[in-house]
Amino acid sequence: MRLDGTCSTTLLMTVFLSPFYLSECLQTTVLAAEGSAVTVSADVDECAVCRVTGANDTQAVCHPSLALPPVEEVTLLFNCSRPLEQAYSVKVQRTIECTKDSCSPKMGDVQSSILPEFARTFAWDLKAPEKFVVVLDILGQGLNELAEPTPCPDGFQYTASKMGSSGKAKTQTYCRGGSLTSVELPNQITLSLKVEPNVKVDSVVFTASSKPLKGRTVVVTSDPDTAAVVISRDAESPECEVCSHEGSSPTCSPTDVTLTDPKNVSVEFLCPQPQEVFSVQVKKKIECTVDSCSPATGAVQPGLLEGFQRTLSWDVSVPKKTVLTLEFPAEGLKETTGAAPCQDGYKYSFHSTNGQGEVRSRGFCRKGPVTQLELIGTTTVAVDIPKGAEPAATAFTAKAMPRRGRAMSVTPDPHTIITVSRVTPEPDCEVCAGDGPSRKCDPKYLTMKIPQNTSVEFSCPQPQDVFRVEINREIDCTETACSGNIVQAESSMFPDFNRTFVWDLKAPSTRTFQIYFPEPGIRQIPKGDACPDQHTYTFVTYLRTGPAEIGTYCKGGAISTVQVRYKGRMLLAVPGDRKLEPLDLKLSVGPETNMLAIMKVDLPRGVSETEFTTAKYPEDFPDEDQMRWDFMVPGMHNYTVHFIDHMLPECLDKDVVLEYHTEDKKTAKLALSDPQPKQRQGSFNMSLWNCKTNRTLQGLALNFKVSVMRSGHPVLCTVDLTQKEGLSLQISKVGSDPYCEMSINSVVKENIDVPTGTKASLSFLDCPDEDVRLTGSKIIACQNLSSCSVAHSLLTVPQLDSCLPLALHSFTWKLQIPQHGTVELASPTGSLRQSLPGQECNGSVSMRMAEEGGSPISDYCHGGIIQKVQVNSNVSVTVTAQDFTKTRGPFLNVSFIEEIAESIIYTVMPKVSSPALLATPNWPNGMKSSSTVSWIVNLPSQYGASLKFLNISQPKCGQRHTSIKVQQLGYEKEMLSLREDEEAQDRLDVPRSFFLNMSNCMPEQGEFGVVTKVVLQKNNSLLAIILGVIGALLLIAAVLAAVILVTRKKKGRMSTESSIYIGKGSIFRPSDQHFSKARSDNGSHVYASIDETMMYGHLLRDSSYGDRFNNPQMDSYRTFMGPVEAGPPAIVEPEAEPGNKDQYQPFLDPSESFLPPRPRTPIDREDSLGFQDRRMVDNELYTFKSTGDMNTIRLSGVEIEPLEESL
Repeated sequence: MRLDGTCSTTLLMTVFLSPFYLSECLQTTVLAAEGSAVTVSADVDECAVCRVTGANDTQAVCHPSLALPPVEEVTLLFNCSRPLEQAYSVKVQRTIECTKDSCSPKMGDVQSSILPEFARTFAWDLKAPEKFVVVLDILGQGLNELAEPTPCPDGFQYTASKMGSSGKAKTQTYCRGGSLTSVELPNQITLSLKVEPNVKVDSVVFTASSKPLKGRTVVVTSDPDTAAVVISRDAESPECEVCSHEGSSPTCSPTDVTLTDPKNVSVEFLCPQPQEVFSVQVKKKIECTVDSCSPATGAVQPGLLEGFQRTLSWDVSVPKKTVLTLEFPAEGLKETTGAAPCQDGYKYSFHSTNGQGEVRSRGFCRKGPVTQLELIGTTTVAVDIPKGAEPAATAFTAKAMPRRGRAMSVTPDPHTIITVSRVTPEPDCEVCAGDGPSRKCDPKYLTMKIPQNTSVEFSCPQPQDVFRVEINREIDCTETACSGNIVQAESSMFPDFNRTFVWDLKAPSTRTFQIYFPEPGIRQIPKGDACPDQHTYTFVTYLRTGPAEIGTYCKGGAISTVQVRYKGRMLLAVPGDRKLEPLDLKLSVGPETNMLAIMKVDLPRGVSETEFTTAKYPEDFPDEDQMRWDFMVPGMHNYTVHFIDHMLPECLDKDVVLEYHTEDKKTAKLALSDPQPKQRQGSFNMSLWNCKTNRTLQGLALNFKVSVMRSGHPVLCTVDLTQKEGLSLQISKVGSDPYCEMSINSVVKENIDVPTGTKASLSFLDCPDEDVRLTGSKIIACQNLSSCSVAHSLLTVPQLDSCLPLALHSFTWKLQIPQHGTVELASPTGSLRQSLPGQECNGSVSMRMAEEGGSPISDYCHGGIIQKVQVNSNVSVTVTAQDFTKTRGPFLNVSFIEEIAESIIYTVMPKVSSPALLATPNWPNGMKSSSTVSWIVNLPSQYGASLKFLNISQPKCGQRHTSIKVQQLGYEKEMLSLREDEEAQDRLDVPRSFFLNMSNCMPEQGEFGVVTKVVLQKNNSLLAIILGVIGALLLIAAVLAAVILVTRKKKGRMSTESSIYIGKGSIFRPSDQHFSKARSDNGSHVYASIDETMMYGHLLRDSSYGDRFNNPQMDSYRTFMGPVEAGPPAIVEPEAEPGNKDQYQPFLDPSESFLPPRPRTPIDREDSLGFQDRRMVDNELYTFKSTGDMNTIRLSGVEIEPLEESL
């Protein structure tokens, strides 16, 4: 602080005169030079400049700013709480006036000693005659011109400023230390020198003189397509005159000049630096037809007035319905917003005028992604080029082509109105509908009502960016039904436009129309928010006071039904880039109500919060009206009602009431300020009643949410499988409910398995029946076939623990065969039916069989043609029933039998009434590789079968071949043998029961599968009967002829020969020499009777045939006394007994696969006495000496006819 005795005395006197509390003080005497105007100012409010007067300087008058009189000594007092050098400034103003010859004063002197403690500004107002300039020669260091005003490092800063016509000063700043020693300044300009505090200043800083203004002359020569060149002065720039010598006499102007024929025109600027004052606009024209432009490029003259700020503009004329395309250099353009400048000084501007006279402007900078623009209508292209820049010779290329419109066909539905309306002013585009005289066009709005095919055409290539579409349909509802369906399928009309589908709905005045939303329902969102799938639903109701918006909704929420009284509207807004995916809504007539609207809400399980608002929220809810929400709360859940925001009106009549109705028919009336229900259970209704309000004030509005949480009561069950052999249980979650919690023995699991022979404690928390699945399984195994107890076992679902809260979904038996065994399955109630196309199992019970490893066999149900199924592997049988409490079985009869040669064998018996379909396992997929399947097809008596292969899928085999074989039962010959590389015949007729065998190869590609159709047809036996009758007649004739012949021969030999009739049917003549001993001379060989038992019995007892003759019949020989003319008794052979057709017989030789057949009765001719077997030994019993085929010798001359075998 500087404080001398004088300053102290003055301070004491000024304490009562000044409100300032002084921390620094300076009192000094100042003398302003002649011709100078000195102003001392306090730069902060709490400081002042005081002039000290009176005797002994005892009086002081303080001011914020004080002008000092010239050539008069003045005592000043500076007192301030801040540092003085920061609080005060001094300005010294002088004027230099110049004539054509000199300036006065000539020197730019300063009062260097005046108040050096403060920042000082020395200013000179320069004046010169017209067309003269003031020349300032800088003394000392030269100056450096600055592009932008910045502080100078040495504390000296020169500024030249001139006030423009708009009142805005244009300045140029200089610092010391440059090469500029002389500055020419025009008339009416101010030069100032600002010096920082305590900086020493020379007493003279420049000398001033005047000289005539010397201008600058340039010659302007433009190219032929230049229409004009306009040179104009910036209004803020110093005055400067420009003259053009285009005509016979020069044309001069202080503001601008236009060159209409700029061909070698001289232009003179009457200022030293015209490029700082003037800017240049070069105007050109481009004319386009519908398919070309002339000139085709935006040519630039780089050297034309290159030192000036230039703007090149092209007026491009374009015919109607023509698109102008501008292509830019490879570096491209990038669009800017507003009037933002470009960093490099280059800027492109486009101004297009549409058919309605509206102008659209766009701005671009260089170096961006835009290389092409399509413009419609007359366009002006302008390019700003900075000073000194060297632009490219071509700014753009121009092309023209007919405007690419877009046409489509639209057919409105009956009672539907389609409205196309403009949403953006750009680009120029109109929409037209119809053809011929009825064609209508409009650039803003078009309506279509007639339900017929209508042609719609847009004049722009992308109308979806310009127009939006509203599709409106009216639906009226009567007391019982509505006239239409609110559901609209995917619309082919305007698919890429922003669309709003509107349904205007109307019901009887006292009724509601109701819209049901299936899963996943809808949820309410705040007005103005967007839906994730961009499908936004809005409901509006019409009241006496006008339309009221009920709310805005998105797909996926708890609201399932919306009921609106009398008349309303539903809107679905879909943007153009989204495919229409509407909900499957159901529209119907609702009940009578006095409510404005009713919302039915199915609150979800688990923890959730669902938000709702009143109609028109956040605006006022309608006076004296009501709205209701019906909430369905899931079981074992608690709900709480929270108010997020609410506004209470001023009621003129009645009060605002919330009324709650619960399931137990309890009612509670609450005010909005009352506590709302909390942690309650059960479904409830909430009704809001508004009063008559004071409409000059805020009305009723409510935003609330309902939160739900689980009440937490688990279901417990202890399952005991220790006494149930082979039984296990499986419980799995199949639903999407994340709040279902299952645990076994207190361990939470997603899937629970209760193994066989164990005991487990189960817990289920909030698990709906439809979200959890219970299945069971049981193992039936046999280790040894000989000791296996599984024979004709019935598959029956065992009784499960009653505490299980779930219904059994399916039950599986795992049948494990012993070594060299086969599982045989049959229906305990008759037969089985395979589920095939056209013969699907649609009953309450379905059985699925699969081989070990999961390879499917097929699905079956009861009632069909399959008598049994034999599988040569472990098998699983899964039974699914609608209700196992009503149907527990038995489902199948199971046995383990000897191993079979095939993988699977079906025994079937087709029905006469309907064709039978035989499909390979796993149909319609292919059989397992290298597997076989056979069908033993038993046909009724006198029926054959017609086989037709309906569907054969053959693979490309890698190893072995596929095979299809057909062979009659009991016959060795195959009727059909087919490989994959052979064509199947259309039809095969089989006369009797048969085998059908199929085997698969190792496929490289494709699958093997066959469906065979079997149709029964009755055999035609007429031919066999005729042939049998003819054969019988021939046989009778032969027998008669033989009898007659024998009788005649016998009569001729009666005197010397005797005959014996033997009942076996063979006749021996004594003269036949077949015996080794002859006793013709004695009667030793003639017996009255022969006791065979006495003769041979001792031998038979010791032989292997003894058991057969334990009690032989006794008889004696009698001489035959009957007639000799008659033939032997007729031989009648009974029909052969049918074989066991159910027994499977592989395709082998019968001698190798079947037991010898039972001998016929009577015996064959080889066993009669008319023949002798060469194998017999001549001993007491004529036993066989060797084995082998029978080799007979004919002993009798009688021809015995062969017997016909029964077919």
